[in-house]
Amino acid sequence: MKNFCIILLLMLSMSAFSQNTLHQTSSQYQYPTEPAVRQKLEDWRNLKFGMIIHWGLYAVPGIIESWQICNEDWITRDSTSKYDDYKKWYWGLNSQFNPTKFDPESWAKSAKNAGMKYVVFTTKHHDGFAMFNTKFSDFSISNGPFATNPKADVAKYVFDAFRKENFMIGAYYSKPDWHSQYFWWDRYATPDRNVNYDIRKFPWRWNQFKQFTYNQINELTSNYGSIDILWLDGGWVRPLETVNDEVRSWGAPIPPFSQEIDMPAIANMARKNQKGLLMVDRTVHGEFENYRTPEQSIPKTMSDTPWESCITLGDAWGYVPNDNFKTSNKIIHTLIEVVAKGGSLLLGVGPTAEGTLLPVQTERLKQIGDWLNINGEAIYNTRAIQEFHDKEVFFTKGQNSTHFALVRIPEGQSPETVISWTTNLPKAGSKVTLLGEIVNLKWEIKDNTVQVVLPKKLLEKYKSSPALAFKFEK
Repeated sequence: MKNFCIILLLMLSMSAFSQNTLHQTSSQYQYPTEPAVRQKLEDWRNLKFGMIIHWGLYAVPGIIESWQICNEDWITRDSTSKYDDYKKWYWGLNSQFNPTKFDPESWAKSAKNAGMKYVVFTTKHHDGFAMFNTKFSDFSISNGPFATNPKADVAKYVFDAFRKENFMIGAYYSKPDWHSQYFWWDRYATPDRNVNYDIRKFPWRWNQFKQFTYNQINELTSNYGSIDILWLDGGWVRPLETVNDEVRSWGAPIPPFSQEIDMPAIANMARKNQKGLLMVDRTVHGEFENYRTPEQSIPKTMSDTPWESCITLGDAWGYVPNDNFKTSNKIIHTLIEVVAKGGSLLLGVGPTAEGTLLPVQTERLKQIGDWLNINGEAIYNTRAIQEFHDKEVFFTKGQNSTHFALVRIPEGQSPETVISWTTNLPKAGSKVTLLGEIVNLKWEIKDNTVQVVLPKKLLEKYKSSPALAFKFEK
């Protein structure tokens, strides 16, 4: 991507792809049976807010992550380049990726300032470029100009930095690997995202890919300290019998054979290495999808099964020049809705090719954290309730009978003198307080509607707040 027009086309393409990959919670969810995994899952559900970091070769030219080397109709590329030449150019970015300003401690600090509690880092995206020191591929950050840097084993230093800030640690790993000769074999063209040969005719080659995948996940879960989440992307790599209408809606061809990688063996190995590890085999509903991950969307209804919405801070997952970043108000409003519906928000942030976050990113994150410093009690460690909202008032449940009403205020507006809602009414005699304040507010119920009065002093103090959180007993 070299200019604004190309960037705009890529963003439109990415938006279309995101719409094709949406999925919601469903009745097929299976709770894990292992006690250690169930406990880890409940611990994760308490955190509510995390960061997903997309960082790889694609940061060098500032383009959509991996997808431009995939030959599908929705993908926009430089029309003057031959496809094979484009792929060679992309693979060659390995010789240019030298993030000398890589500073994972500053990333962790920004995430902590935002009030985030867990991180998911892309150890390898679909292009196959490993952001960790793997023995099973030479296509990695450890085998280029950054190889002599003390922090060349990037994943180690990212995980260490976030671990020091008490984050739960997640490793993103792409099941497809378009650089591997065991997945995209040079003998054939690469028409789409799938394996480019018939697995039934070449079982040895696919078995080599399965072993390759097993080996790399073994490295990640053995050599990088405590890992809490294995976040597996690329849901088209799956057993054929699990393909459903959701998968077909993505628009990619469905091969007439399984692209399964033996998830039971991978999960068994990974959980021996990491007790209680959460497995998130995205979109492959069943025992290895410990929580659901709707992408760039929020489910329409509340769900009491575990899920997270993964949504970008900008329009892109990774770094692209002139990205359009959402306001902190928008993210806070999104967080409130997600949590009230029973989910967690995983916010996507992409560092530059040099290894830094942009000032606008750190600014937005700090603004979100400032709000959570006051109102976090209504977000963290809460659970959803059936009547989760009344228009722009969203509800969460804390310990015992404690409830919270989170009032989203439209951007550019100030709160009303009287805040009202018609469900989840405070019990008689309950104190109603505004988080961040100790004063008991005046309130009454009229016609099955609670009306809470904000004193003039508080109206002035919170005139620019994106949302207010009220605490009461129900």
